[in-house]
Amino acid sequence: MLLLYVFKDDRIIEFDGELSSDTLVEFLLDVLEDPVEIINNAMELRAFERMEEDIRLIGYFKGEDSYFQAFQEASERFQPYIKFFATFDKSVAKHLSLKMNEVNFYEPFMEEPAILPGRPLTEMDIVEFVHQHRRATLRKLRAENMFEVWEDDMDGIHIVAFAEEEDPDGYEFLEILKDVARDNTNNPYLSIVWIDPDDFPLLTTYWEKTFKVDLFRPQIGVVNVTDADSVWLDMSNDEDLPTAEDLEDWIEDVLSGRVNTEDDDEFADDPENDHYILEESDENPDTDEEDDGDD
Repeated sequence: MLLLYVFKDDRIIEFDGELSSDTLVEFLLDVLEDPVEIINNAMELRAFERMEEDIRLIGYFKGEDSYFQAFQEASERFQPYIKFFATFDKSVAKHLSLKMNEVNFYEPFMEEPAILPGRPLTEMDIVEFVHQHRRATLRKLRAENMFEVWEDDMDGIHIVAFAEEEDPDGYEFLEILKDVARDNTNNPYLSIVWIDPDDFPLLTTYWEKTFKVDLFRPQIGVVNVTDADSVWLDMSNDEDLPTAEDLEDWIEDVLSGRVNTEDDDEFADDPENDHYILEESDENPDTDEEDDGDD
């Protein structure tokens, strides 16, 4: 496995993305940017509000004072993977319901932010809060962070959802996933990894072979990160996608251990599990091998 590090000032930043030229160049450009982006007007505010797929923090400060400096120093620890914004504009702060020296944390796909407790905040206050809330309830796998996300499993498993956002069924399924995530955002044991196959054309065939699923349709399953064994919710009905309630029931079974990739024989013999599909794989789920083959 190739490890790549970028040295910026007194910091070392590890690259956890796909080893492709486009991804690497974009990563380097992001590293060269200022760690905090300043929002000064309504147009920049609209762009900020459209970034629903990203973890974002935004603070309101009087200027580049000591409180802003603490915010900036915290941002440097997470650049470029987590986006930090600040505003000195009263109207922008009012629109976001921000008070002076207050910081909001936006989890991906959530409609309302969390307010960081305490005011004013120190650098370590911000860093600790981000570390505690970094694993989102619904997070998108991206080329620039794919290894970081995949290595951040929950007790050796990932709940994985495949859905093409540009496909009507995929879009509808993604909206259902968002509803489930919003209803369960306070559950620290739930994190769903959403993968849009269109973002990874070179890996789609690999995933279909490994997990034995059709990625032209939305899919959701639980994957063992060690051996790539997986269990998938049966969504073979061509007309109806599962409801949010159906997904929540299935997720509850996963989190309770009733649906898992280990009890193969028991699982297959239980008639109540007919709506789940169990797949065993001889493939290693680590995508390094696939990348090495492409390079």
